[in-house]
Amino acid sequence: MSELQFEMSPQERTARVLEVDRFNKQLFNGKTPVKDLGKDEFLTLLLTQLSHQDPTAPMEDREFISQMAQLNTLQQMTSMANDFNRLTELFTQSEAASSLGKSVELNENDKVIQGTVKAVSRGGKPEVLVNGAYYQWDQVTKVFEE
Repeated sequence: MSELQFEMSPQERTARVLEVDRFNKQLFNGKTPVKDLGKDEFLTLLLTQLSHQDPTAPMEDREFISQMAQLNTLQQMTSMANDFNRLTELFTQSEAASSLGKSVELNENDKVIQGTVKAVSRGGKPEVLVNGAYYQWDQVTKVFEE
């Protein structure tokens, strides 16, 4: 049997380059390209690669399995990062809540303020009510035992 030879003509090669350029412009839509691929960019790249592959030389099974494993790893890492961010928020909220009724020292615009925490707001960035004003928890530098 003879092997099937497939070679693109210069016109086909130019058309392919123009198509890839057009796709890249649509993909980035005036945005600055990112250095790290997210899940959506990875899937877009994989689907583009699959839809534009040479039919006479399809992607090897090993390559495809490897890329799917990379996608799975990326999803797991993204999930872990989100879990760690949520855990950090919970620790911060707990720390702020434990200051309720205690004396604190905080900095605001290079000015040291001291007072007792009368209230604590919830959320990713908790605030404490000191001397009638709310301050970000990260402004608190010291917590004193009552």
